[in-house]
Amino acid sequence: MRAASLLFHDVYIGEVDESGFSSDAANRYKLSLRDFDAQLAALAGVCPDAPLLATDLIGSRREFPFLITFDDGGVSYYTVVADRLETLGWRGHSFVSTDCIGQRGFVDASQIRELDARGHVIGSHSASHPTRFSACSPERMREEWSRSRQTLEDLLGRAVTVASLPGGYYSRTVARAARDAGLRVLFTSEPTTGIQNEAGCTVVGRYTIRRGDGQDFARRLVASRWTRCSAWARWNAKGLVKPILGPSYMRIADWLLSRPPVASR
Repeated sequence: MRAASLLFHDVYIGEVDESGFSSDAANRYKLSLRDFDAQLAALAGVCPDAPLLATDLIGSRREFPFLITFDDGGVSYYTVVADRLETLGWRGHSFVSTDCIGQRGFVDASQIRELDARGHVIGSHSASHPTRFSACSPERMREEWSRSRQTLEDLLGRAVTVASLPGGYYSRTVARAARDAGLRVLFTSEPTTGIQNEAGCTVVGRYTIRRGDGQDFARRLVASRWTRCSAWARWNAKGLVKPILGPSYMRIADWLLSRPPVASR
């Protein structure tokens, strides 16, 4: 099975730091409300079916479904995103960094319960959001997954088996630690439609939507193989170049984001 899983972070109305983590790196992934509305409108124009949920992923017979996911647990999922998805008859995934629950800019316990009751999937995004998760020891990985999962299960009163990987650094050890902590589906940041089984954990890639990607980028990711291939190439090039450039990488990334988006095919 293959699927186009879309990765968003936060949506802001006024100030970029009003939801989620606040840093130069984090803010690159935040969309203005206008841009997010444009992404949804474009998606709705080419997607007759609602996005699939991870809880229905295994065994689904849909030929090429798409999924909508949000990382970090920023409050904008509750205040902005969920209502807009529901207007379309859609539901999505909110992956929560549980150490941040109730802090400024993040969802609180009552909001998490309400989103769950409204049909959105609440999942783990680790407890403390380590910068490079795959560099943690296996023991630390299991502790991060287990602590986060337990926090969410205590809030919701039921099993939580879906998670997304913070920071985007994946390894087989990460998936096995997630499995050991009781998680069954793990979303990464690798731009691929492939879905793999790693020792009992279903691993799903995702395509990231960033500031400056163009207001129809999510639509193109779902509808255009060329766009998906380009995203894959950019991801792998970044993996090669980032260690070489070091701090200069961030300045170059800012310059690239300031350029007009490449026309779609």
